[in-house]
Amino acid sequence: MLEIRDLSVTFLKGTVNERKALDRISFTVEDGEFITVIGSNGAGKSTLFGAIAGSFPIDSGKIFLDGEDITSKPEHKRSRYFGRLFQDPVSGTAPNLTVEENLSLVLLQGKKHATPLSRISKAEREMLKERLSALGMGLEDRLEQPVGLLSGGQRQALTLLLATLYPPKLLLLDEHTAALDPASASRIMALTESIVRENGISCLMITHNMQQALSYGDRTFLMNTGRIVSDLFGEKRRTMSVEGLTEQFQQSVGEEYANDRLLLF
Repeated sequence: MLEIRDLSVTFLKGTVNERKALDRISFTVEDGEFITVIGSNGAGKSTLFGAIAGSFPIDSGKIFLDGEDITSKPEHKRSRYFGRLFQDPVSGTAPNLTVEENLSLVLLQGKKHATPLSRISKAEREMLKERLSALGMGLEDRLEQPVGLLSGGQRQALTLLLATLYPPKLLLLDEHTAALDPASASRIMALTESIVRENGISCLMITHNMQQALSYGDRTFLMNTGRIVSDLFGEKRRTMSVEGLTEQFQQSVGEEYANDRLLLF
């Protein structure tokens, strides 16, 4: 379980450009819960993810994971708990290494006595091929191909597998389908839903697609100016339409929601 208490972040503090990026945010993510996060540019969505992952210092507040206070833990130590995907399919992999080499690095990192010279076993290689086959993108036949030669959809699918090869306590998805064509985006979302549900992974997913925000997960956060202005769940969320979500935002923030990056479908 992830618990966020009164989290605040200010950028460029003490300058004329000072900006409150997160403003006393508090919420809890239960084990296995899948939450979508939506809001206009500058709402604080990616800043929230960065604060959770430890990418930069926070002003105030606390972050607890399974009851442990990780607020002061550096990013490299928190990374063992979190899986993270970004919008750019290039992120999260070593492009000059093969598909098998990328997977092997992650697999060996999870072993206590592995060394830089360690190799995966034949049985482990077969396991990786099975996991790749389950993605349905033909990657099991491209183990020896450099990752940099894969399509965007194939690379993002591989990144998703890398992030969940050892199921993390929390998966952070920062618009991980935004740079893909519609068919690839749909495929990656189906894979995301399947992997998250089958492994019982807690997940936070940022999206600009309002229909996606309602179709996946258990809850939806609406963010604006560094705050969560609405938390939708249960029957209200299940019966919510895209038009209703737009109205909900307008009611919550008292302004027109005119952001051409928000896809109304």
